Amino acid sequence: MNDTGVRAEVREVDVVVIGAGQAGLSSAYHLRRTGFVPECDFVVLDHAPHPGGAWQFRWPSLTYGKVHGMHALPGMELTDADPARPSAQVISEYFEAYERAFDLKVRRPVDVRAVREGDGDGRLLVETSDGVWSTRALINATGTWDRPFWPRYPGQETFRGRQLHTAQYPGPEEFAGLRVIVVGGGASGTQHLMEIAPYAAGTTWVTRRPPVFREGPFTEEFGREAVALVEERVRQGLPPKSVVSVTGLPLNDAIRQALADGVLDRRPMFDRITPDGVEWADGQRVEADVILWATGFRAAIDHLAPLRLREPGGGIRVEGTRAIADPRVHLVGYGPSASTIGANRAGRAAVRDIRRLLDQEPAAV
Repeated sequence: MNDTGVRAEVREVDVVVIGAGQAGLSSAYHLRRTGFVPECDFVVLDHAPHPGGAWQFRWPSLTYGKVHGMHALPGMELTDADPARPSAQVISEYFEAYERAFDLKVRRPVDVRAVREGDGDGRLLVETSDGVWSTRALINATGTWDRPFWPRYPGQETFRGRQLHTAQYPGPEEFAGLRVIVVGGGASGTQHLMEIAPYAAGTTWVTRRPPVFREGPFTEEFGREAVALVEERVRQGLPPKSVVSVTGLPLNDAIRQALADGVLDRRPMFDRITPDGVEWADGQRVEADVILWATGFRAAIDHLAPLRLREPGGGIRVEGTRAIADPRVHLVGYGPSASTIGANRAGRAAVRDIRRLLDQEPAAV
């Protein structure tokens, strides 16, 4: 039913792709390459206002030259990009050109509200702000950007300063003259600290665990081992961790200088938040004007809840990209395929599995 109580028209396709970031576009490319026709056999739904996936929301100071490991989409290289331009502009323009080059006909902005079982016909119903789609298979490529993780600490609501998450980070200039606490030991936390330090009145870095800095090159073998650790978690039905959480932070020249300057002087996690800052159990205190939570993101998969795919551990058990509980559902850009190169490979693998599944099942008459 729609908002007026009238039953909405249900449109049928073979595959619905949710999300048009790296994972979604890679999946759409491989669907088209194997014979699926956009808007006829498959549809791509994206809730963002413009092409670019989550990249379009990145802060202006994250220039393309600072982006590590941006892997080109299949079939079209990203060439002659100015490293001094904001990555949000460079990659959004690239994604837009890619959608146009392969005529992927992405529908946006479309919010997917729920995916549920169909009317006993073996199909899935995808309920959206643009109506209802009936599909034989689903590729979920929604990423994590829409679900920033905010830890909770005693006294958090009493803090008189500003609290914001990486997802809201505006760039370093806005912190000029302020005392800033950055929470989080990942790549975003260290980047924020190094950017903010020259502007702020003072910075404090706190993390739950001591950060691990990795010496030496990131070899292919090391990368495979890291991906395997993340893969094992999703196979067990546990919420995925990022690949960087098991690889550690690369010890480059900028990191070395920040360590030498005392910018990356890590303190253990505080125990409570006060109106004026934070406090540890031993009575130590730090006053602050801003707490910046660089605490990561969680998979944006709430719309899949009606399918009851989650395991007791909180995650979805996945073999490759296929949900163990429902072979019609593939999660691309989830867990081990959350990197840009991983998303490309996962998109190809998901389409191969879906083609095999659909070839075995008779299409609805």
